[in-house]
Amino acid sequence: MKGRALNKLTTVLFWLTCSLSLKAQITLGSTVDTFGVLAGSTVTSSGPTAVLGNLGVSPGSAVTGFPPGQVSGTIHAADAFAGTAQTQLTTAYNAAAGAPSSATVSGDLGGLTFFPGVYTSSTSLAITGTVTLNALGNPNAQFIFQMGSTLTTAVGSTVVLTNGAQASNVFWQVGSSATLGTSSFFSGNILALVSISLGTGAALQGRALARNGAVTLLSNTINTPAGSGGPPPLATPAPSSLILVTTALLGIVIYQGRKRIFQSFRT
Repeated sequence: MKGRALNKLTTVLFWLTCSLSLKAQITLGSTVDTFGVLAGSTVTSSGPTAVLGNLGVSPGSAVTGFPPGQVSGTIHAADAFAGTAQTQLTTAYNAAAGAPSSATVSGDLGGLTFFPGVYTSSTSLAITGTVTLNALGNPNAQFIFQMGSTLTTAVGSTVVLTNGAQASNVFWQVGSSATLGTSSFFSGNILALVSISLGTGAALQGRALARNGAVTLLSNTINTPAGSGGPPPLATPAPSSLILVTTALLGIVIYQGRKRIFQSFRT
């Protein structure tokens, strides 16, 4: 029992050390930050879609399905504002893709819990069931998921934010296209190189941002996160903070291996 508790504590302290060491890798930019939906070619909606924030397309100009879909902000079709947003999206996409990786992931992320960091897959990622993002009490903590190709979520899947995690600080950098399953609930900013499709009734707490292709909506709800402009860069923690955490980790390792250490002195 003590061993399991110590292992759990070691894991939490390890990820806390990593999160303290991280600086904010990316911000979206003040213009693209106002969009709930942004596409490169077209935006198409069917049914009573609701978008909190702006909706835009550039360099394409086609927007269909509004109404009956509703947009709380402004629809920008191939205007200068949408063009600026696409430029900022490209910058943010490249920054997310180039962020130093904390760990490698693969396959289906369903059932897993992630702490602040940068997670990398050279191919595709999927979500079945529930994925939990735990900010460890830091509301400025960032989560970046880098994938070489697609992102696909299953019917009814969920991305849950806990312990201060904010949708505005979650970035899904998708090397091709993203597809959210019917009636799923997704959190974070989707930065897709090509296209984004939301299944019927899927809800997004975040942004659907496609650089080159279309965004396709089917009776969806998109809530753009509060706090336009993104979080300020995290300051490098005071050395004393890192020293305390590192010392705690070292103490646990020594405690767990005390028998081996004592035996080495007796021989």
